Amino acid sequence: MSKLRDWDNLEVLHRNRLDSRAYFTSYKDVDSALNLKNKNRKGLKLLNGMWKFHYSSTPEESPQNFYEKDFDSRDWDDIRVPGNWQLQGYGYPHYTDLIYPFPVDPPRVPSENPTGCYRRNFYVPEDWNGLQVILRFEGVDSGFHLWINGKEVGYSQGSRMPSEFDITPYINIGENLLAVRVYQWTDGSYLEDQDMWWLSGIFRDVSLIAREKVHVEDFFVKTQLDENYEDGILNIETKLANVDSIEYRDCKLRYILFDENLSKVGETAIDLDLSFQCEKTVSIDIPVNKPCKWSAESPYLYNLLMILEDLKGNILEVVPSKIGFRTVEVKDGNFLVNGVPIMLKGVNRHEIHTDLGRAVPFHSMEQDVILMKKHNINAVRTSHYPNHPRFYELCDKYGLYVIDEADLECHGFELMGDISQISKDPAWEKAYIDRIERMVERDKNHPSIIMWSLGNESGFGSNFKAMTNWCHDRDYTRLVHYEGDFDVEVADVVSTMYSSHEKMEEYGKKENMDKPHILCEYAHAMGNGPGGLKEYWDIFYKYKRLQGGFVWEWVDHGIRRYTEDGREYFAYGGDFGDEPNNSNFCCDGLLRPDRTPTPGLVQYKKIIEPVKVEEIDLSKGQVKVKNIYDFISLDHLNLAWNISGDGKVLQSGIFNMPRIEAHESKVVTIPFDFEKKYNLSTDLWLNIEFVLAVDTPWANKGHVVAWEQFKLSSEYKLPVLNIESIPNVDVKEDYKFIYVKGCNFNLIFNKLKGQICGWNYEGVDILKEGPKLNLWRAPIDNDMYMIKHWKEKGIHQVQHRIDNVEMNIDDKQAIVNIKTFISPPNGDWALECRYIYKIYGSGHVELSIKGNPKGKLPESFPKIGLQMKLPKYMSRVKWYGRGPGESYIDSKEANPFNIYNSTVDELYTPYVYPQDNGNRTDVKWVSFTDERGMGFSVIAEENLNFSAHYYTTEDIEKAKHLSDLNKRDFITLNIDYKHHGLGSNSCGPVPLPQHRLKAKEFRFNTRWEPYSRGDVDGI
Repeated sequence: MSKLRDWDNLEVLHRNRLDSRAYFTSYKDVDSALNLKNKNRKGLKLLNGMWKFHYSSTPEESPQNFYEKDFDSRDWDDIRVPGNWQLQGYGYPHYTDLIYPFPVDPPRVPSENPTGCYRRNFYVPEDWNGLQVILRFEGVDSGFHLWINGKEVGYSQGSRMPSEFDITPYINIGENLLAVRVYQWTDGSYLEDQDMWWLSGIFRDVSLIAREKVHVEDFFVKTQLDENYEDGILNIETKLANVDSIEYRDCKLRYILFDENLSKVGETAIDLDLSFQCEKTVSIDIPVNKPCKWSAESPYLYNLLMILEDLKGNILEVVPSKIGFRTVEVKDGNFLVNGVPIMLKGVNRHEIHTDLGRAVPFHSMEQDVILMKKHNINAVRTSHYPNHPRFYELCDKYGLYVIDEADLECHGFELMGDISQISKDPAWEKAYIDRIERMVERDKNHPSIIMWSLGNESGFGSNFKAMTNWCHDRDYTRLVHYEGDFDVEVADVVSTMYSSHEKMEEYGKKENMDKPHILCEYAHAMGNGPGGLKEYWDIFYKYKRLQGGFVWEWVDHGIRRYTEDGREYFAYGGDFGDEPNNSNFCCDGLLRPDRTPTPGLVQYKKIIEPVKVEEIDLSKGQVKVKNIYDFISLDHLNLAWNISGDGKVLQSGIFNMPRIEAHESKVVTIPFDFEKKYNLSTDLWLNIEFVLAVDTPWANKGHVVAWEQFKLSSEYKLPVLNIESIPNVDVKEDYKFIYVKGCNFNLIFNKLKGQICGWNYEGVDILKEGPKLNLWRAPIDNDMYMIKHWKEKGIHQVQHRIDNVEMNIDDKQAIVNIKTFISPPNGDWALECRYIYKIYGSGHVELSIKGNPKGKLPESFPKIGLQMKLPKYMSRVKWYGRGPGESYIDSKEANPFNIYNSTVDELYTPYVYPQDNGNRTDVKWVSFTDERGMGFSVIAEENLNFSAHYYTTEDIEKAKHLSDLNKRDFITLNIDYKHHGLGSNSCGPVPLPQHRLKAKEFRFNTRWEPYSRGDVDGI
């Protein structure tokens, strides 16, 4: 066996890396520290930018002595740092879910180990002379060696954690050379098998830090509240560098605590010479009377300054820190924040940018946090590694609870038959502890972090027990989380993944459980979905020990690419020739790769909204408003209301919400004129919105936080035809066609196909072909495990046999009765179907569909409905039903009832992997017209669904990317009776029983009306 290298030697986690510490910046003076003035940061220089770069397929093939000062790298390429080399033209991105993309032989890694050599010069100014200079890497994937001016400094691995080196002995004043050799694979890669792209290189910030010989090396702030959660104590442990130096005895450490308005709250000082000589760590307490407490709802931050001075009062450095007073504990089977059992309305967030990969810029992090706040999300799990350190600052500031997760996943061992293989191997214990230690030490001062997570999907064993012991010893202020601890031996909370609604009911009913339960992953948001969110939250609120969960996941991992003709698409596994791969399984977020919200995110916002409204007496405008917040009252909101009908606002108003405390309710009267009568033949609705009363850091005044809608009256009825006033109808027939002619319309039936083959109104073609019974939809990602059954039963291949076409005529109408037999080739089941058309001389068409399934039926149908083709100019859409967005039977609550206008283009939802999309449900009527208002409407006897695309179902099903779709010269219109639910079965439960479309006898009726209205108002 060949000699182990640093990168596949378990005994080498680093060489000369400095001890882990908190992430912070020093400033020159108090004012700069309080206002975080970057220009007055003390001794900090970023080395981001363009570096020289050489790529080789193995470490051995990388240039020898490339780190020497006289090495000529002028013909090397330039590469951006931070950045991943696969996204800058070297190697290729590789996506796997749990598959290791190399042979598994721990700790050995492939000899073909892509290697990147980096070089750049940096300048050390004269005023750094005599200071300690540290070189800091925030993240390098996966391991690297470091040289300064030709001399080896050290080695580190662990991709998503910082590495610091003292380079003081190696530098000169003036020009210096920095050289880094990065390895794609290290033994640490066995611990980094997360569900994401494999991307390499220096992908986070690189910086130089210059410090006085005596300086604050590290600190740990902990807040404590008394048993009544009223008064607090701020404890600060400060670790000082070079305590044995002579300079140490001439220093003083002052602590000043300010509130958010920079008014002084408390102050204390330590004379290091007299009190703590030769101590490395000093600890002090600052009592605070009735501090404002931090929570995700009210993220109050104090400002702490640690001022290191000499005895003459000269400031050596000022270290600022944001402080949030809060406690986290488990009591009586719940975890509490500040004494209150909270609900985690969370998401899992990977670090990914559609253009920059894992080099996520700050503005994108902030965009994520603001979007979360705007969509009522209050928690984030950093799946499955520590995020960029500045992300936690944003969570502190805007208010998000954080489960901070260690960079540890060895999921691929599951495929080897023992997922716990290295988790129970003592030889790996040091590597496991290294992962939790570096995360905790870096992030320990953030109030937003309420739990430390040991990692993800790595089985269980002695190494996790060792991690937990280390974690509890180091930090008693937070809980420990690990979903893989199935028996909850060490974790402080019970955590499961993708538990079904039925399972969550069982968990909620469990008695004598001293630990709370969360779903660290659920509601897999892959493609169209997830469905069933409302039912999950009904269960969470039903049982005391269930405290919410984290949707998988926040954003699609698609990488932006363009076709040769310039069309944009988002690449996923396999698009770069990466084998093996898990295809588009990385596109499973509530945001598209460009961070556009999906319908799933809009639905999640609605389901987890923090205000609920119940009807009390609508005739008097009385409703009960319940505050679902855990801490804050509702007086930060205004209540905006209106009465609407027929698409028009008939009354409206806005008023300040009364003070309703957290978890309390109050009856509120909406001051509308309920005696007022309207001459309407449609439903009357009361619409209520709870909007921000003032601007906040994350949204402006008027932002809608929650809403509800109540039907005041049900005036809508299917219009009655006045038979006496209807013109006569003229009908002709031959062996193939039935020709129906009436007032300004012509309609042609193809008897051999049993469907309309042309409908002309006022000389304009409004229907090309159909309707035809349709049971198939372009499979959605969440149909993943149903598709096999559906296709085995041949639902996608059914054939329509026309058994009989009969026609009856009187003066006013033609009745066409079509009997069909629908079955797949060699099928063991069939659908006997009957279409009954009543075509009136006025142009109205009443269509009744009856279906009788027989034989060995499928478990369910994807849908039952009618499909037809319209001329492509019939692109204007108007409907009365749920909207404006996409909705399905188990994901519709986010769409209120109203009259909406759209276009066929706007109906489309552009999922990364094309699939069924754009459905609107609970629709009473829908119209399609051209730009001049010529077209037709479809009116339902019961509610219907509709969708319309410029693509056929087959086009969408065959496409792998949006760029594969080419518009047809017609519109495919679906008028559907019912749909099978969405569920989340790409990695979660199937739709609930009430959302499954069972194969049973059905009947639905519609009325079709051609019309011409220039203003297209109403139908």
